[in-house]
Amino acid sequence: MPLVLTDIADGVAVVTLNRPEAMNALSSALRAELAEAMLAVARDDAVRAVVLTGAGTRAFTAGLDLKELGASTDGLGAANATDPQRNPVKAVEQCAKPVIGAINGVAITGGFELALACDVLIASTHARFADTHARVGIMPGWGLSQKLSRMIGISRAKELSLTGNFLDAATAERWGLVNRVVEPDALLPAATALARDMANIDPAMVAGYKALIDQGYALPFGEGLALEAERSAAANGQVAPEAVEQARLAVMARGRSQS
Repeated sequence: MPLVLTDIADGVAVVTLNRPEAMNALSSALRAELAEAMLAVARDDAVRAVVLTGAGTRAFTAGLDLKELGASTDGLGAANATDPQRNPVKAVEQCAKPVIGAINGVAITGGFELALACDVLIASTHARFADTHARVGIMPGWGLSQKLSRMIGISRAKELSLTGNFLDAATAERWGLVNRVVEPDALLPAATALARDMANIDPAMVAGYKALIDQGYALPFGEGLALEAERSAAANGQVAPEAVEQARLAVMARGRSQS
């Protein structure tokens, strides 16, 4: 049985972590398969957006496989790995296409970090998030200590990380961690519908815009504005007026159909 499943339809790849009996824990084998799956969808021109989720109803992923870690101290190196084969955050980041996290259950510690690697999060009402790094005595190495505070504020991030307490889906939405919360049966339909909206945009534009947002967010505000000005000047000089007009008409038509 594959540890990662990929289903492609209508320009969207649904990538599923497939160890439901182990709460989709990130074993070394699963991490290697995830890296291969994300690289494959990144290279596939038929895929324009990705949904990442977990099998079953209990967990998106419970994080690193603690049983595997406990069997050998060598496993702790995974917390600082930079190779996508060992670091699932890097596996997701190697995909320039939009990645929507469909959080169907708990996302714990390394699983929380994997969720934060996604571009957008949609959560089931059953979803819960927890950072238990402090409780298990392992410092985060996949970005959680820096990303979480930037997303929900430093005080809220400290509350979660220094207690290990769980955050429910409704509070996660209120704090801005997830974009929306839906009933469990509506989770994948909602995530794939959003992914299809993104898949309708020119893929080169989406990849370039995503990179601009991500790279600018990592910079001080003034440097981010300078980066936007530089990229904008280089890209917009290549756009034909006729193409802009055609796109404008398409946007107007789409707006009328959605009203």
